Amino acid sequence: MKILSCEQMRMLEQRAVEGGIGYYRLMENAGISAARAVVDRFNIHRGDRVVAVCGKGNNGGDGIVAATYLCGIGIRTDIILVDGEIKTAEAARALSESGKSNVPVWRIWEEPEKAIEKITNADYIIDAIYGIGFKGELRSNIRPVVELMNKSRGRIISVDTPSGAECDSGHIENGCVNADMTVSFTTLKPLHVLYPSMDFCGKTYVLDVGIPQRLTDESPFLFETVTRSLLKSVLKKRKPSSNKGSFGALLSICGSYGMAGAAQLASRGAYSCGVGLVRAAVADSVYKINAPQFPEAVYMPLYENESGRISAKNTDKLISCADSSSAVLIGCGLGIDGDTRALVNEIVKKVKAPLILDADALNIIAENPDVLNFSKSKIIVTPHPGEMARLCGTTVQRVQENRKACAEYFSKKYNVITVLKGAYTLISDEDGKCLVNTTGNPGMAKGGSGDVLAGIIAGLIAQGVQPFKAACAGVYIHGGAGDIALGRTGEYSMLASDIINSVPEFLKGLV
Repeated sequence: MKILSCEQMRMLEQRAVEGGIGYYRLMENAGISAARAVVDRFNIHRGDRVVAVCGKGNNGGDGIVAATYLCGIGIRTDIILVDGEIKTAEAARALSESGKSNVPVWRIWEEPEKAIEKITNADYIIDAIYGIGFKGELRSNIRPVVELMNKSRGRIISVDTPSGAECDSGHIENGCVNADMTVSFTTLKPLHVLYPSMDFCGKTYVLDVGIPQRLTDESPFLFETVTRSLLKSVLKKRKPSSNKGSFGALLSICGSYGMAGAAQLASRGAYSCGVGLVRAAVADSVYKINAPQFPEAVYMPLYENESGRISAKNTDKLISCADSSSAVLIGCGLGIDGDTRALVNEIVKKVKAPLILDADALNIIAENPDVLNFSKSKIIVTPHPGEMARLCGTTVQRVQENRKACAEYFSKKYNVITVLKGAYTLISDEDGKCLVNTTGNPGMAKGGSGDVLAGIIAGLIAQGVQPFKAACAGVYIHGGAGDIALGRTGEYSMLASDIINSVPEFLKGLV
């Protein structure tokens, strides 16, 4: 799916109008689709009270249409105008139609106490104050309304955008509606996947308003989402004559004393997505822990130093093993000291197989990122925001506020594929291509989840999948499995192993 900027979306709507779809028809379709989504997602009953809090533009018109539809199916709904009289012709027509349907309309500047009472006691609030054209800060007359909505007991549904968030940047200046659900029309917009606005959207749904798919396909866009079709193109049907050698060999250099689980989770992640063989190169103390628990890996016990980390004495042995591997993963639970610093830097400079750098390997590289310029391999880095901040020499806040730009900058500067993890993980390459992943949920924010992801991506690359596609598919699988696990465990109790155990169900039926 494409993600369109405010201007790109307006151009798309203009093309639809030129093709014979009127602006009011688009507004009708948007408002009715939003109302139906509210009924379907929240199972609203006739006794529930709904208010549509509307601005004076076309976003307000969408909210008015939604309110009129809800009244028409017997749900008590009020319209509250909060930013002056309606200004656009389409919204004015929507308000006129609501009058014919006897929908109560309250103007907050005329009857503030009544309007406040309606918002305070509503079971559901439709936020239709500002749309994608909003920029800057909430005005003094709107900010108290937004604060009232956020404090109310009602569940909030934002139309296209939570009021207060800028469409193209995701920036929030002085307040924003904190929605339980956001309905976007035709495509996602940047604010739905960028920080901090993503945290105010709740669950975002994309609704069809009648713009022909052909026009959307032809539209320019900022970036795209990872799709199920990409995943299906990666997962090939296996021949009956296949053996483990048909599906690659991954060398996984992970773990240390106290972090044995990271090595195991990475190996299990790789196996869960079909790699033929995992050579788990681990410190001797980790081998003794993991081998009885996870016998599927082929273990390479290594000399360890006094801290229980892999000794640099193993470097030549590991580089030799890498030469016979189809991909190499390094970093999960590795630890940082003189030995692992030397090991990571030599691996980066000398290994020719595709190389996935995660966790402590990234923290080591952050001390001198220019070493990436000496690599002979295709490198994939998988940082979380903290690691990305260290790699770029900035702060986590700056990274989160500029996620797309940060990922693209690092990919282009160091000729790598960057997987910037977090909600709506971004995948960028050195040529400027950037995709955003929409699978996953907050329950996955647990220790070990990143090790599983690194293993999945590495396992796909080891099978011969082109690295950028493997990174995109790996993130999609990881998040999709997490969504299945969510149904079993809920957000609070999910473990990284629950994600691995859900991968088979997620992949079933895709080939």
